[in-house]
Amino acid sequence: MTAVNEVPYRTQNWTLRKPMASGRNGIVVSQNREAAEAGAAILEAGGNAADAAVAACFALAAVEPWNSGLGGIGFAVVLKANETTAKVVDFGPVAPRGADPSAYPLTGAMKNDLFTWPEVVGDANIHGPLSFVIPSSVAGYAALKESFGTAMPVSELLAPAIAMARRGLAQDWYTTLKISSSAAVLRLYQESARIYLPNGLPPVPPYQGKPGFFRLGNLASALERLATAGLDDFYHGELAGRLVADIHALGGVVDAEDLASCQAIVRDAPTIDWRGTHLVHTAGGLTAAPTLEAVVAGMASAKPATGGPDADWFATLSRVMRKAYASRLEGLGAATSAPGSAAKEPGDTCTTHLTVVDGEGTLVTVTTTLLSSMGSRVVLPDTGILMNNGMMWFDPRPGSANAIAPGARPLCNMCPVIVTPKDGPGPRYAGGASGGRRILASVYQMLAWTLDCGMGLEEAAHQPRIDVSGPDQTSADLRLPAETLAALEQAGPVVVVEHSVLPINFACPNLIRVDAGGADGISDVISPWSAAVAAKDSS
Repeated sequence: MTAVNEVPYRTQNWTLRKPMASGRNGIVVSQNREAAEAGAAILEAGGNAADAAVAACFALAAVEPWNSGLGGIGFAVVLKANETTAKVVDFGPVAPRGADPSAYPLTGAMKNDLFTWPEVVGDANIHGPLSFVIPSSVAGYAALKESFGTAMPVSELLAPAIAMARRGLAQDWYTTLKISSSAAVLRLYQESARIYLPNGLPPVPPYQGKPGFFRLGNLASALERLATAGLDDFYHGELAGRLVADIHALGGVVDAEDLASCQAIVRDAPTIDWRGTHLVHTAGGLTAAPTLEAVVAGMASAKPATGGPDADWFATLSRVMRKAYASRLEGLGAATSAPGSAAKEPGDTCTTHLTVVDGEGTLVTVTTTLLSSMGSRVVLPDTGILMNNGMMWFDPRPGSANAIAPGARPLCNMCPVIVTPKDGPGPRYAGGASGGRRILASVYQMLAWTLDCGMGLEEAAHQPRIDVSGPDQTSADLRLPAETLAALEQAGPVVVVEHSVLPINFACPNLIRVDAGGADGISDVISPWSAAVAAKDSS
């Protein structure tokens, strides 16, 4: 990274644009176009926003496997059309009942991965079978379907995912990039290496022509089983037995009782007051929502101008966010740290975010993850399911505030939001982002620019941002004006970085706006596969 007074090296010499989707029959926004199209097809077939979200989430397991899937966890926020109280579907991370702190002995060194946790022998908390927390994504998707969906059969919702899993993963440059970044660990696990490293190397696209596809092991068969037996089979049926057998054979501790007890919790969404004009409905508690509330409060006197944020606004946001993160991170597993140090949450997670609105106006916003890119890097051979590495959310030091313990729940960074006008009519918004600790800054800025500055979605999505992922420094997009960079430098430590596909210096947000005239949606500009897709008129 580069200081303000230095010229950063640029890897991209282009101007990127993403088109906004508009329509009256619903929109699906995803980090993968095919998943968005799968959700839009469900809307066109008569499903609602919850049905479309479930279909798109399952599709992502086949077309974006490094970010989410059947082996993951997440949170969703849902607001039905014409209602004012949103609901949370909480399927966040929970440690297995057999989690044993002694299974994660420390080397005495510190680990520079997504956290600044002490290093564990063999990185057992980062990859491999002991890194799994209970996979709750299927429970979350089932709760979305059962609590908010229509009578559309589960088999119809899973049909796009099954077709994509049978076809395989696109063997293009982005797939090569994502697999290459995890190849050193994928090669340690037999089924993962067999699928993702043919001939021991990451797949590469052909020099010319079409990229082609490669198969994802037995994932299609697992999806087919869920389509015929129902989603509960993942936790109580034949598929559950296959999962447990695979995990046990690999040396993991997630067992049949963990799966049988797994459930998604549906509850009222906590709200944050936005300048007295709007309510921000959040997932609350163990997500980034409490820190978002602190940032909203800290920025109460720093409303940006209608024309857009100026240098002073960015400088104030830098200070407010660094203070909010200092409070968030204070005491997290710092029991045996040096004075003044604190354990860190993940920074570079490979999460995915999905936002949906249907023709009636119901909004669904879902953030789901495997935690690291490729999660645990372990594909279960009998089911083709890529498992999470959620144990990495815990501080491996025994007795710390965020310590490994049976059934424990760690703090995480996800921040799906829905925004409603506080009084009277007005547009509603739904959105969120992927990107670990970078999520919060991107969500706040997208909301500020749309709610306070009056920007349209397309303008807001293309606006250069800052990122604050902790109390120590701010990252600034090199496209920001010189006076803004100078003000940020005066406000505290700052580095100037490029907004690029890799390295990932900013989160990947998406947003939907809906009013009586219809809806607009925009996906993340820098994500090569992302798209907002409007449902066609079924008539």
